[in-house]
Amino acid sequence: MLVFHLPSPPFLHLPADWKVKSYDERMKIGDLGRRTAVPAKTIRYYEEIGLLPQPDRAGNGYRDYGEEAVERLRFIRDAQATGLSLTEIASILDLRDHGEQTCDHVIALLDHHLDDIDRQIAQLRTTRRLLAEMTERAKALDPSECVDPHRCQTIAPDPAGGTVLRAASRHLHRSPSHHESHSS
Repeated sequence: MLVFHLPSPPFLHLPADWKVKSYDERMKIGDLGRRTAVPAKTIRYYEEIGLLPQPDRAGNGYRDYGEEAVERLRFIRDAQATGLSLTEIASILDLRDHGEQTCDHVIALLDHHLDDIDRQIAQLRTTRRLLAEMTERAKALDPSECVDPHRCQTIAPDPAGGTVLRAASRHLHRSPSHHESHSS
């Protein structure tokens, strides 16, 4: 049987009084910002509102961040991309900081956002349908019959009882009789 003896890895023995930069990934705010694509101003704001813990300070007073700040900022950025608010993100981080499970809480937050989106989609579909009806009605109107200088007959309530968009109708007179009195 052959036995090979591998040389041991070389060690560099430095004098104890030499100052050697350690690579524990400590960084200033600018470095943290570059690594996470989060501006320094935003990082300071996150510290101010408690999303990011206050960092240690170096001897010169500069903020001194570790790798945990990188991971936390990436989480905040990713959570915002899902539509979560900073308050919701803070609630998740608070649970995590206290060693609690966050999955059920996150699922509840995301479900709430899905419900909101579904409501918005329904409202947009209604708005689109009403706009399409209004556009078709407008195409059938005779511009020469528009005698009220204060509003467009396209947006005025349909005399046949059709619905006008709420967003558009807030700019209209409340009483159709006002329009009729000017047109007689």
